[in-house]
Amino acid sequence: TGGSLLHRNPSSLLREIIRQGRKNLTLIKHSPGYDADILCASQSLEKTLCGIVTFESEFGLAPNYRKSIEKGLVGLTEHAWPSILAGLRAAAYGVPFQPIKGFKGSDIPERSNFSTFNDPYTHETLFAIPALKPDWTLLHVAKCDENGNAWILGNPHFDVEMSRAAENGVILTSEEIISSSEIETDPENTSIPGFLVKAVVKSPGGAKPCSSYPYYDFEPEEIKRYMDASKTEDGLKNYLESMDSISN
Repeated sequence: TGGSLLHRNPSSLLREIIRQGRKNLTLIKHSPGYDADILCASQSLEKTLCGIVTFESEFGLAPNYRKSIEKGLVGLTEHAWPSILAGLRAAAYGVPFQPIKGFKGSDIPERSNFSTFNDPYTHETLFAIPALKPDWTLLHVAKCDENGNAWILGNPHFDVEMSRAAENGVILTSEEIISSSEIETDPENTSIPGFLVKAVVKSPGGAKPCSSYPYYDFEPEEIKRYMDASKTEDGLKNYLESMDSISN
């Protein structure tokens, strides 16, 4: 899924996945937050490949994600941001892995079984990050046309790389659907080309309770409601049953 932490998550798509009862899913993302947590809360996830998972400093860690990992209900291959990016790029380039430096002093490579090799030019030891090829990439964007040519306004995070890495293609939700002629006025801003996109959904507010620049900021009261609900099983159940009331 696209976005980062509490910003430009494809929240309406995720809630629809939960409503449909989809299970045994794998999430690939550098910095999930609301998305990973609500998928864990609904018992939709089987495995995650990700880096930091948090609701940021105002709200703290992701409670349902943490419980699921600690109880062994969801598998984890731990990454750092650079290794997620390397894996997505390897998939996009059609190669089995991408080399990366770093991780010195970290136990992530050992815990996640990242192989090492010697650079044939410098003989330096590097890590080989395997390609990360999601079946689908789910993105929320600012504007797109009916063919899926999309503009991401603000920080693109890793959405461009995710769109190129997906095996089957991209599913977009968008704040606005605009004409192709308008898209053509600024081709350099079209970071997601339509030929990668398999479906487009007009979804104003589709990132809520997360932010979507420049349309709206994240919603602290709604996020707090979710965090409070997550403290008890009944509270979480009631929250999941009330998701239709969330504006999207």
